[in-house]
This record gives sequence, C-alpha cells and structure tokens, in this order.
Amino acid sequence: MDKKCGCWAVLKRGIKETCKSSGSKDTANALPRTSLVYDAATETRYLNASNRELCALPEVQLSKNSDPPPSEEKAFRQLLQFTFQELKSATGNFRPDSILGEGGFGFVFKGWVEENSTAPAKPGTGVTVAVKSLKPDALQGHREWVAEVDFLGQLHHPNLVKLVGYCIEDDQRLLVYEFLTRGSLENHLFRRSLPLPWSNRIKIALGAAKGLAFLHGGTEPVIYRDFKTSNILLDSEYNAKLSDFGLAKAGPQGDKTHVSTRVVGTYGYAAPEYVMTGHLTSKSDVYSYGVVLLEILTGRRSMDKKRPSGEQNLVAWARPYLGDKRKIYQLVDPRLELNYSIKGVQKVAHIAHYCLSRDPKSRPSMDEVVKGLTPLQDLNDLAIFSYHSRSSQLARRKKKTDGTQQFTYTQSKNIRASPLNSGKQHYR
Repeated sequence: MDKKCGCWAVLKRGIKETCKSSGSKDTANALPRTSLVYDAATETRYLNASNRELCALPEVQLSKNSDPPPSEEKAFRQLLQFTFQELKSATGNFRPDSILGEGGFGFVFKGWVEENSTAPAKPGTGVTVAVKSLKPDALQGHREWVAEVDFLGQLHHPNLVKLVGYCIEDDQRLLVYEFLTRGSLENHLFRRSLPLPWSNRIKIALGAAKGLAFLHGGTEPVIYRDFKTSNILLDSEYNAKLSDFGLAKAGPQGDKTHVSTRVVGTYGYAAPEYVMTGHLTSKSDVYSYGVVLLEILTGRRSMDKKRPSGEQNLVAWARPYLGDKRKIYQLVDPRLELNYSIKGVQKVAHIAHYCLSRDPKSRPSMDEVVKGLTPLQDLNDLAIFSYHSRSSQLARRKKKTDGTQQFTYTQSKNIRASPLNSGKQHYR
C-alpha cells in the first residue's frame, strides 16, 4: 500500500463498528428543553455539567440526529501514513518522560521523524512531532479521530495546527502533528508562576480569532465546537494555532440556519442555546471565543470550584462588570499589575461583552472580532504610565497647596528620565 494513501475502507468499516454505541445517555445534568429564555439562572444551571459530553437532550438524541462520519478520502492522500512501529521508535517506545499531555482519549508524546518521511529519527534530529495516541477502548474517540483526520487533512491556515500524518493498525489509532514549543494557552494562563504579558495575550487572542474566522468563512463552513484555552497551542513566537478537531462539524449551508446535532463540548465554554436545543451555528463558536477572551483578560478559569460561590462561573461573575466602563478594570488579571493597555482592556471587554450575548444574533462574526482586535497590537498606553503621571501631578499640587518647595532641576530631570514615563512631562 502506498504510504501516502491510507485505507479509507478500513476507516469506514471501523467507524461503523465502533460508533454505534457512541451516543450519550441522559445524565443528571441534562437540561430539558423547556425555555429559550437564556437568563442568568439558566446560564448558571447549564454550566453545572461537568463532562466533556455535556448532555444528551431527548430532542437531540444521537439515534435521531447522529453526526455522519467524515467521507472525504482526499484528506488521507495529503498525509503521511505511519506504521505503529515507526511511531513507537520515534517516541522512544512511548516512554513516560516523552509525554506532553493527556487528552480525553489518550496521551500525547514527543517524538522525532525524518523530514518529509515516516522514518523515525534520533532525539534532537530531524523534525520534532507530537504523537497523539487513542486508547483502544475509547469508542467515541475513534469517531473524533476520524473527524480530526478529515478536517485537518484538508484545512490549512497559519492559525491551525498542522497534521503531519496518521497511523491505523488493528486497534491502534494515532495522529502525528507539528510540535509547538510553548504548549497550550491554558498552561501559560493558569499553571505558570510568571504572568503572560499583555502584548502576548493580544497576539494570541487575535491569532485564535483568525483561525475561527477562517473556519467560518470557507465555502464549506466548519464549526469548531470545542474552543477553549487547552486547544490553543503556541509556537516559539506565541502564534496561536487551533488544535483538536475531533468535535468539529460541517456548518449549515444553503437555506439552513443551523445544524442539529448531539450536544458535546466542554462545560463553561458551550453556548447556552446550543446546550439547550442542540442547534449549532457559527455563533456557538463566537460565544466560546468570548469565554476564552474573558479568561485572557482576567487570568481566571471559565469554571473554578475553588473560588467563592459567586465567582465560580466566570461569565456570570464578569457580566455585570463588562457593561460598566468604570468597573471593567476590576476584571483585569491582578498579576499584570498595571502592565496593560487602558484602551486595550476597554476594547477587549467590549468585544467579550458582545460575544457573550445571550441572543446569538447579537454576537459579532469572527471577521468582526478580528477587525476589532487588530489595532490593539500597536497600543502602548500602559496603565502604569497613566498611574505614574497622575501620581506626579497630585504630588505637585499637594506641595503647592502646602507651600512646600518646588521640584529642583535635578529632581525634575530624574523623573523625566524614569523608564515609567512614555512621554514628555512638564513641571512648573
């Protein structure tokens, strides 16, 4: 068999056999479709779901509205087909110290292969790759594995992770991606001691928005359906790339306004109307983007059980602040201190506010989000400069009022030379 071709017949047989039992059963967290009014109470309730598969509503049972398996053989022709032994050698026999992370359906290992080849390479040579293995008993994972190959085998964009190839042997299912050195946005926001700088946050938010805009704007629109910080990977220059297309879904076309599908995703990120009805649109992704934008702004997780009861749900906690210009600065990640753009925070809060609109029609398109974020890269109005300037003015006024001595020439010169000042300061 040609190593660059793959066997679609095997995949089709496999998905028919393994995906019959992939539908989710009703859970205690399933929400009845009784209301389309998405108030704060409803919003809080649906976020109580705690699994990746949020719920399966009676109206959208998989047996009635099952997602058809991908059927594009051309995707496989563009990818390298690895043998299991090749990937085993490339990762050092899948040794534990090569594990990059663990997803819902298996581990991700670091490995090395020869350039434009499936042959394994010695560590530190050739091309570094990330190898995702699927647990043999992950039945639902197989369906997502096929979807991943189908979408990433055909979609190419600077803000989408590159799929290099795949492996399918017996019950082994593996995917081979480009290796991104800085890992996930989740790690940088929540697991590192040093705060992610504001300029990098804006760059990442813009790159991720461009990735979603590309998916939504194609001739055959794609709804990502699982947009979250752990699925945004970063290269050495902090360029954002969307990964994990296992839940991606072909969007509505023609006269259709939505796609009816099983309700899956990650709690805290899924749009309320999608969870309640199973109706999926590109605006479902926009809502998820709004949640991630809030996480970037606040440094808080979408759901955090360790916080006080009124602050566990990020969207519910932040919504009152987003609509008040005087309060939005209370949302900013305190670890940034005053090292953020004033206008940038205002604009990011404004965009997040509209992305999180309860009415999907009121949410912007991702093209509009990209347009709104682009100018924020060039802003240098850091809050620390404004704070220092105001403090200096207050000090001068106080000294004049108290009849104290004026600044000496040397003092004035020292203040002007301070790195905290971005512009000229005039003292009388």
